[in-house]
Amino acid sequence: MSLHLVSVVNSTSLIHPGFSLMNFDGDVFLFGQKGWPKRACPTGVFNVRYKQGELKLRPVSFCNDSCYLPPLRCPAVTQLAPEKPESCETEQYFIHGGKTPNNELSDRLYIMSLESRGCNKKVTLQCVEKELVGDIPEARYGHTINMVYSHGKRACVLFGGRSYMPLGQRTTENWNSMTDCSPHVYLIDLDFGCCTSYTLQELTDGQSFHVSLSRKDSVYFLGGHSLASNSRPPRLFRLRVELLLGSPALSCEILPFGLSLTSAIVTRLGPDYEFVIVGGYTSESHKRFECNTVVLDDSGIHIMTRETPEWTGEIRQSKTWFGGSMGEGSVLMGVPAEGRQALSESNYFYIVKLRQEEELGQTCSQESTDQEQEDSVPLEDSEEFYFNREPDELQDDDVDDDTYNEEDEEDESQTGYWVKCCLRCQVDINTWVPNYSTELNKPAMIFCSKGEEGHWVHALCMDLSEDLLVCLSQENTKYFCMDHMEVVQGLQTPPPVKLLPVKHPPMKNQHRKVPVKLKMSPAKKSFIRRLFE
Repeated sequence: MSLHLVSVVNSTSLIHPGFSLMNFDGDVFLFGQKGWPKRACPTGVFNVRYKQGELKLRPVSFCNDSCYLPPLRCPAVTQLAPEKPESCETEQYFIHGGKTPNNELSDRLYIMSLESRGCNKKVTLQCVEKELVGDIPEARYGHTINMVYSHGKRACVLFGGRSYMPLGQRTTENWNSMTDCSPHVYLIDLDFGCCTSYTLQELTDGQSFHVSLSRKDSVYFLGGHSLASNSRPPRLFRLRVELLLGSPALSCEILPFGLSLTSAIVTRLGPDYEFVIVGGYTSESHKRFECNTVVLDDSGIHIMTRETPEWTGEIRQSKTWFGGSMGEGSVLMGVPAEGRQALSESNYFYIVKLRQEEELGQTCSQESTDQEQEDSVPLEDSEEFYFNREPDELQDDDVDDDTYNEEDEEDESQTGYWVKCCLRCQVDINTWVPNYSTELNKPAMIFCSKGEEGHWVHALCMDLSEDLLVCLSQENTKYFCMDHMEVVQGLQTPPPVKLLPVKHPPMKNQHRKVPVKLKMSPAKKSFIRRLFE
């Protein structure tokens, strides 16, 4: 067991307590960044690359049919892996609950999967929201979710967590006060989204930030914190779920030799059900420096003491720490930087290798020439920690062109989508709102073919209708903006035509009385005149 100091090359401030890790085919992804996503990475999900002591973040995009996924701290995350390696079933992650940057709690269930992988190793993910019906769990964080398999079926088990006080009990003084969620066990049907709540007499108190491990039809809960008693009792429960035809059967058993811990990290060693518990807390002011090996088999759970790494002075003196599993017996840990180093870096980051170098060389010797590959199952969530489930860590290539740099965010007001395209440009980065249905967080633009290089202009500034904009994007036709209308070739934007008001002359009255005119000869006129004289 060894401890190595690593440096984060870019965007150190995005990694903070409560983040989660996911692993798809050896690629590790960070989810739950600090703050709301910015335009350089609107998804808020990053590909984590570790090589030669350096950690880099690379933005990841979603496919078009994905839903919006807010950055969530301390959610419950579990992995749904194919039961057989040769199966064509897609690997998925289930994400439930968590805290948003506005400290709002989520009650939604998201499903994350790998959509495609490009030839340049760029990965596209898909995120969809699973609609839940029935006994829907309330919004919470600090809970756990696990997969169980029984009688050829599978389901999700959700337990624990914290939530805000009910609205009827919240006042101005205790508006942000938290309370333990009721100790109900929720069983979620993955096919139809049906949720069923179960009450077990062995589970009397709510708990959060505990450790949960699952194997086949059994889920084991270790430790946890109770707000009601403000304690971390050494608890160990075994929950067994039988997915019988008709109604599932749940039973709970209290086991001895539990552990007193919260916010611990769990990593999985190889394909067997062997786990290592690292870190966590034994009390509010005491970190847990011990390590334990946990083995699950048909006979139950076996907990053993394990050798600990040589913790550095920064780790021992810090009040908090956080991290997650990087797979194959490796753990990423962070501690707040204090003193002079705090001016340049907000956190120190370490990699804890729980397996011997010889073992790692035998299991991934082929990949170790260029990359380090690591396999693991991570663990639970915490206000100081969050960890994921069963990830394999694979370090990446040397291409750094797409490495995320938070400083690039400041340059968008002068370049890219936010340039002043013409003298009549109406797009401002501070006041812009979407105008077309195809716009999300950037204004729609169209290329003007004037000159050798051409230039981009905003579709809104060119007074283009949405139908015309879609037509131009689908056809291979040259376009010229208003400032270059002297160019005859291609499609031009017609200048706005001022229509003169239409004059409506008054209509003649068809029924107007007109004086009758008699036609008389001069002789008759003279006779009539003499007659009246």
